[in-house]
Amino acid sequence: MRIVFMGTPDFARESLKAIYEKGYEIIGVVTNPDKPKGRGMKMIPSPVKEYAIQKNLNIYQPIKIRGNTEFIDEIKKLNPDVICVVAYGKILPKEILEIPKLGCINVHASLLPKYRGAAPIQWAVLNGDKTTGITTMYMDEGMDTGDMILKQEVEIGEEETTGELWDRLSGLGGELLVKTLEKIEDGIAPREKQSENYTVAPILNKEMARIDWEKQTANEIHNLVRGLNPIMGAFTYINDKKIKFWKVRVKQEKDLEEFIDKNKVENAKLGDVILADVKKGLFLKAKDGVLQVLEIQGENAKKMSAHDFLLGNRF
Repeated sequence: MRIVFMGTPDFARESLKAIYEKGYEIIGVVTNPDKPKGRGMKMIPSPVKEYAIQKNLNIYQPIKIRGNTEFIDEIKKLNPDVICVVAYGKILPKEILEIPKLGCINVHASLLPKYRGAAPIQWAVLNGDKTTGITTMYMDEGMDTGDMILKQEVEIGEEETTGELWDRLSGLGGELLVKTLEKIEDGIAPREKQSENYTVAPILNKEMARIDWEKQTANEIHNLVRGLNPIMGAFTYINDKKIKFWKVRVKQEKDLEEFIDKNKVENAKLGDVILADVKKGLFLKAKDGVLQVLEIQGENAKKMSAHDFLLGNRF
């Protein structure tokens, strides 16, 4: 089976690795152009490109693909049986979707039709979902609307972050892609239409990272912190300084009675620090509970444990 692979981040690299190690004939790897990064603005290749270089695979990095007749003709010349698309970052035009004999296959990090869009893993954590998974599907011109092939469900841990779930699902995505290709080869791949009962999972924006103590409950803030870790971190202001939270835990007031005065908790305003003690920890008042901060980042500082933070900071 002749395969063209299209993908960009480390999530996609795991799928490329899986089909490479399974022995599939990868005739081309398409990924986004290198990007400048760091103080020196050095051009950095995508994780998919790095892996393709290691394995001496043919690499294509078009700036755009829609209307790019030169690139589309090049893919036609490769004559792929299947195009595998995993977190590529660009929507494929009809001209490319129609090239492979057996179709374009996508690995999507959600149990479709839930969470169509660019950030399904992040939104599953942000919304406090208990389960998620991987879906493989035949691609069409819509955004994650194609017929489904295989699904695999996983549970989301109560303290699991987007980064941790991302790593787990990236490996699972590679495994499910191999199983999907095997079924396509054998001519037994199922096709299931999606229902229209779906949720959109748009790209995250910086504005949503600020904690709203008046509107968000302790659990919602907990999910916000998990969902934005390690992307950007949820933040608030304490003593007029921007503070990022990377890991928090929800506590009920009754669990804190031994070392926090009940009246102090009741009289505190939402978002107030109610205890900042090197030995006991850092706690803030929230709606429907108290948040214990476990990992924190001060303004213009590095991420650290709450214990280490409190050694050099006072509230």
